[in-house]
Amino acid sequence: MVSGSKNIYKFSLFIPTKSTMRPITLFLFLPMLFFCRHLTEDSVPKQSEPMTERVDILALGDSYTKGESVPWEQNFPNQLADSLRTEGFDLAGLHVVAQTGWRTDNLQSALASQAPVLGDSTFSLVTLCIGVNNQYQNANFETYKKEFEELLQYAIARAGGRKNRVVVLSIPDWAFTTLGQSTGNPALISQKIDQYNAANRDISEAYKVQYVNVTEISRQGISEPDLVAFDGLHPSAKQYTGWVQLLLPVVRSELKY
Repeated sequence: MVSGSKNIYKFSLFIPTKSTMRPITLFLFLPMLFFCRHLTEDSVPKQSEPMTERVDILALGDSYTKGESVPWEQNFPNQLADSLRTEGFDLAGLHVVAQTGWRTDNLQSALASQAPVLGDSTFSLVTLCIGVNNQYQNANFETYKKEFEELLQYAIARAGGRKNRVVVLSIPDWAFTTLGQSTGNPALISQKIDQYNAANRDISEAYKVQYVNVTEISRQGISEPDLVAFDGLHPSAKQYTGWVQLLLPVVRSELKY
């Protein structure tokens, strides 16, 4: 029988006593019991999924990837690896192919020479930052675009075809350094850097890889001198920390899938 509210269920049971058989009515608040049970279940904290992938990083580039004028462990690839390790990722290794002064063609040659080492290896994450020396040495701009695209294709292959695991970093603007200011025309340097970055960004977007703009941080080098290394030209460890702060949200989300 249902009495009153539709949320209260009423049952009549007969329980024998010494004198007579009297009906005793029991009210069962079933919806409330159901709610309490689920509240108890929901209050138990859920365990996060364990990060099972062993993360290995391949970093490709020039002096900005090598970390010219900063200790090796303070370049941006190592700082990125340390940050991921701190967050609980299982870091299997870091492989850096980068050298001061390299243009796109130099990086291509270096990768060709490392073919016996790298082979068809697949990495969890591949970064690419290249082009400042093409600009500095007044190399052919169309050649840069062609070679950059070829390097990006290589990076995608080393990421196992996972385009979301490839991160291109923009070229920093060395006009905002002591040496850049001494050239006599730092504005022209910035104009050229913008031209190169527009090209590498367009190519990156066409291939649907990740793109992180670190150029704006580098342009604080005059107002914040500690963002520039002691050589007056390259980023300091502090600037690389700023790069990693931009990289982490992108990298973190992609490595979890």
